[in-house]
Amino acid sequence: MLKLTRWTIAHRRMVVFAWIVLAVGVLAASQAVGKRNANNFSLPNTDSQRAIDLLQSRFPAQAGDADQIVFRTRQGKLNDASARAAIAPLLGRIARLPHVAGVVSPYDAGAKAISKAGTIGFATVEFDQRANELPKAAIDRVINAAEGVRSPALQVELGGQAIKQAQQTSLGFATGVGLAAAVVVLLLSFGSLLAMGLPIVTALFGLGAGLGVIGLGSHLVDMVDFSSELALMIGLGVGIDYALFIVTRYRDAYRENGGDVKAALELAMNTAGRAILFAGATVVIALLGMFALGVSFLYGVAIAASLGVLLVLAASLTLLPALLMFTGKRVGRGRRKRSRAREPRAGFWTRWVGLIQRFPAWAALGSTALLLLLAAPALGLRLGASDSGNDPPKQTTRHAYDLLAAGFGSGFNGPLQLAVRLPAAGGNADLTRFTTALRQTPGIASVAAPRLNSTRDTAAIAVYPTTSPESAQTTGLVKRLRGEVLPPLARATGATVYVGGATATQVDFAHVLSGKLPLFIGMVVLLSALLLLVVFRSLLIPLQAAIMNLLSIAAALGVVQAIFERGWLAGLIGVQPGPIDAFIPVMVFAIVFGLSMDYEVFLVSRIHEEWQHRGNASAAVREGLARTGRVITAAAAVMVAVFASFAAGDDRVLKLFGVAMATAVFLDAIVIRSILMPAVLELFGSRTWAFPRWFDRRLPRLAIEPVTPPTPVMDEAA
Repeated sequence: MLKLTRWTIAHRRMVVFAWIVLAVGVLAASQAVGKRNANNFSLPNTDSQRAIDLLQSRFPAQAGDADQIVFRTRQGKLNDASARAAIAPLLGRIARLPHVAGVVSPYDAGAKAISKAGTIGFATVEFDQRANELPKAAIDRVINAAEGVRSPALQVELGGQAIKQAQQTSLGFATGVGLAAAVVVLLLSFGSLLAMGLPIVTALFGLGAGLGVIGLGSHLVDMVDFSSELALMIGLGVGIDYALFIVTRYRDAYRENGGDVKAALELAMNTAGRAILFAGATVVIALLGMFALGVSFLYGVAIAASLGVLLVLAASLTLLPALLMFTGKRVGRGRRKRSRAREPRAGFWTRWVGLIQRFPAWAALGSTALLLLLAAPALGLRLGASDSGNDPPKQTTRHAYDLLAAGFGSGFNGPLQLAVRLPAAGGNADLTRFTTALRQTPGIASVAAPRLNSTRDTAAIAVYPTTSPESAQTTGLVKRLRGEVLPPLARATGATVYVGGATATQVDFAHVLSGKLPLFIGMVVLLSALLLLVVFRSLLIPLQAAIMNLLSIAAALGVVQAIFERGWLAGLIGVQPGPIDAFIPVMVFAIVFGLSMDYEVFLVSRIHEEWQHRGNASAAVREGLARTGRVITAAAAVMVAVFASFAAGDDRVLKLFGVAMATAVFLDAIVIRSILMPAVLELFGSRTWAFPRWFDRRLPRLAIEPVTPPTPVMDEAA
C-alpha cells in the first residue's frame, strides 16, 4: 500500500487528470453505444420453466407474456354501441403493433371477459416474448394506444407483467436524497466544506467510471435493467464511507505529527487504506456469492454491483490521496487541534466505552437479547411476490388490478397457464377431462377454453384461481395441482402437463431461492471469516464477525417481516400486508453483509493497531472505539439516510429494500459496533488475539496494519 501511495503522491497531477479522462471518457463511450438490458430469467428444472420451454418449442403464439387492458364504463355497459365503437378499433390497432402476437377481445365468442354487471371487461394482449425479454418501446406503444381512448365515459387501465415492468420506479430521487444527507452528515462530522467535498467528489468520480464500465460491460454480460441503479446505490454508500474513513484518519495523523501532509497521508493510506481494501474485497465476495444461487438474472446484478464497488474503491486508493496532497493543509487543520500526540480523547465515545467496559456481561446480554427479539418474526418469513394490488395507487397497474378484482375476483389478476403435451392419439377428449377436473378443483374460479397449436399436439389452458397471486392459498393451489390433481390425469391420458404462468414462476422462484439460501449464506460467511482469520491472526474475530453480522441481518429481516407481512406499523409507510419478495433476503444479505464487514474491518483494524502498540486488550478496545466511533456512526448515518429515502417512495420493493438495509446498518453501527462488540472483546480480553503458533506458520501473511513492535504499557484502568 505504501508503494502505491508514494507513487500516487509523486504523480498526483497525472492521477487526477487520468481519473477525469477515465470517468468522462468511459461515460461518454457508454452513452454513445448505449446500455443493453437483458432481463433473462430462467429457472432450470422447475415446472414453470418446463411449461415455457414446451410452449416456445411447440406453441410459440402462447409462449409470450399475456397482459390485460381493462375497461370500465362510467355510463351504460360495455356491450353498448358507443363502448364498442371505441374499444374494437383500439384492439385492432394494438394487434398490428410490433411484438404483439394477438389480441383476445372481450367481445369474442367464449371469451367470458365481461363482468356480470356488464360494466367491466378486459382484453388480453398476447406478446410474442416473455415480459422480461420484451423491449420497453414495444410495451410503451401498447400503453400509449390504450390510454389514447380514455374518456369521461370510458376508463381504460392496463395490467400484467410487461406493463408493470415498463413502469418501474427510478432510484434518482433516493440518490439525490442520499447525496444531500451525505453532505449534511459530512459537514457536521468535519466542520469544513473542503473536507466534506473530498469524499463526495471521490465517490462521484468512482461512480461515474463505474457506471460507464457497467454500461459497456452490458454488451458482454447479460444485465437486468436495474443493475446500474443498484450499483449506483451501493457505490454511493461505500464510496463515501471509504473516503470518509481515509480523510478522518488523515486528519488525526496530521494533527499528531505537527502538520506533515505527506507523512500523515502515508500513515492514513497504510492503515485506513489497507482496511478499506480488505473491506472492499469482502463486499465483492458477498456480491459475487450470488452466483452460487444458480439464478441467471442475478449474475449480471452481482457483476454490476461489484464493478461499482471496485471503481469507487480504486478512486479512494488513488484519486483521494492525490487530491489530499493539493488540499492537505486546509483539510488537516479543521476546527480543533489536539495539544499532545496520542492524548486519550475525552468526550462521548471515551465515556461510552468506559461504561461498556464496566458492565460488559450486561451489555452483551442486553444487546444480544434485543437483536434476537427483533429477529424473532423472521422465523415466519414467507417468500413470494407481491402483486399489483401493492402498486402505488396512481399507477395504471394498480387500477387494473382493482377493476379485475371487483369485476371477476382477485384470481383474474394472476392466471395460471397449463402447458399440455398431448399423445399422438390424444385430442379434444383428453383436454375435456383436464378442464372438467380443473373446474371441480377447490380454489379455481374459472377455466378458459383450451387453445391448440396447428399440429394439435400441444395445448395451453388458462386457469383463474379464486385468490390473488400473492395469496398463500394460491401458492397452495399451485402445489396441489402439481402434486394431487394433474398427475392422475396425466397418467390416465398419456399427456404431459406443466403448471406455468407468472404466478407459478414466482412460486418456483421463491422455492429455488429459499432452498439455496443456506448454501449462499454459508459460502459468503466462510470466505469472509477465512479472510479475517488470515488478516488478524485471531480465532475469535472471524467467529464474532460472522455471528454479529448474521444477527444484524436477521434482526433487519425480522423488522421487515413484522411490517410488510404481519402489517405492524405498516400504515406509517403506506404498505399493505403481503409476502416478502423472494429475492429481497438474498440481496439484503449480500449487500448488508458486505457493508457490515466495512465497519468490522475498520474498527477491528484500529483496535488491532492499538493492541500492537500497547499490548493491553482493554486499552486497545477503549482507544480503538474512541477513535473510530464517530466516523463509523457518521458513515452509518449516510447509509441510513440513503436507504431510508427508498422507504419514503411508493414502490413496495424499494420500501422493502429501504427498511431492511436502513435497519440493518443502524443496528450494526449502534447496537453491534457500539455495544455488543466492545463488550465481547472486553470479556475475552487478551484471549481475543490468541492464535495457535502451528496454525500461524501455515497461513499466508496478509496484514491490514503496518507491523510495529508492541510496546506494552500498564493498564490505564489499573
